[in-house]
Amino acid sequence: MFHLVLAACLAAHPDACESRLLPAGDAQTREDCEARADPIARDWLARHRDLVANGGTHCVEASELPALTVQEVAPGVHVHQGVMAQISPQNRGRIANLSFIVGDTVAVIDAGGSRAEGEALYAAIRQITDKPVSHLILTHMHPDHILGAEVFSEAGATIIADARLPEAVARRAESWMASTGRQIGAAAFAGTKIAPVDQKVEAPQTLSLGARQLHLAPVPAAHTGSDMTVLDEETATLFTGDLVFLGLTPSLDGTLAGWLNWIGQKPDPEPALIVPGHGPVSESWDEAVTPERHYLTTLRDETRKAIADGLPLSQAIPAIVTGMKPVSEGWADFQATTARNAAAAYAELEWE
Repeated sequence: MFHLVLAACLAAHPDACESRLLPAGDAQTREDCEARADPIARDWLARHRDLVANGGTHCVEASELPALTVQEVAPGVHVHQGVMAQISPQNRGRIANLSFIVGDTVAVIDAGGSRAEGEALYAAIRQITDKPVSHLILTHMHPDHILGAEVFSEAGATIIADARLPEAVARRAESWMASTGRQIGAAAFAGTKIAPVDQKVEAPQTLSLGARQLHLAPVPAAHTGSDMTVLDEETATLFTGDLVFLGLTPSLDGTLAGWLNWIGQKPDPEPALIVPGHGPVSESWDEAVTPERHYLTTLRDETRKAIADGLPLSQAIPAIVTGMKPVSEGWADFQATTARNAAAAYAELEWE
């Protein structure tokens, strides 16, 4: 298969240039790819006014595309492990775990934090299979998991998410689109747009990839208010999104009580593999959730203590962070994230 690549620069910063992969130009031969290149590129640029062409297009084989590194953790299940850090220019915002499952078609689970990361994930898929990408499943609304989604929409995938996700994204979209480029670099963020959700999930349902079945399960407010898990029934692999963190400090953007409740309900039967939103794949439920349970339980207890001591929020946050130091080992970005979590937990628990 051949793939259409467009050389482009930021209209506002002509020295900031990136190559953009346009899945609409995929073709079985170089000749077919080249014959369709110009109108596809013009149409794409018309929808991405922040970019201008810089030297035209070319068609390349999948092996020539820059691709994310992925590991096949179970038959047909491929996972890219993100960097365990907060987003930065050094990591280009590529901190989330991203996955895909190959059945008769391909389902992608989370799309990354920029157009460029979505393209690199698409390239990784194309280096493994030329089967159509039929679905992109978003596990929750955070930008490091969703901002690469447009790539898969252009490839023909149906974007699926919890029914609560579109509204949650809409409330934050303007802020994210303004801040993320500054955090990871304008060139790394070039061409990124928020893609609309095509299918909203309000109750558990099964998604078919031919003979392979995926079970989608919305979760009551926990890490966020739009969490959803995905279970590959063939391999018993559970994709939790950011309901499970390993290595990177958990971030609370939903309800602490709800998150602890979810962690406390071990799936029956227990999955064979758990793919977290951040950190390595685990082979047991306890291995996957015990560090996070310990962290969140301590956050709850230290927050309750600060409230019981009558501390105002400004004093409670440093007191909670100090009280949590004994559980800081093994968590990247502990100080800053825990301070934000302390503020969220205080706001939730002061009225319990």
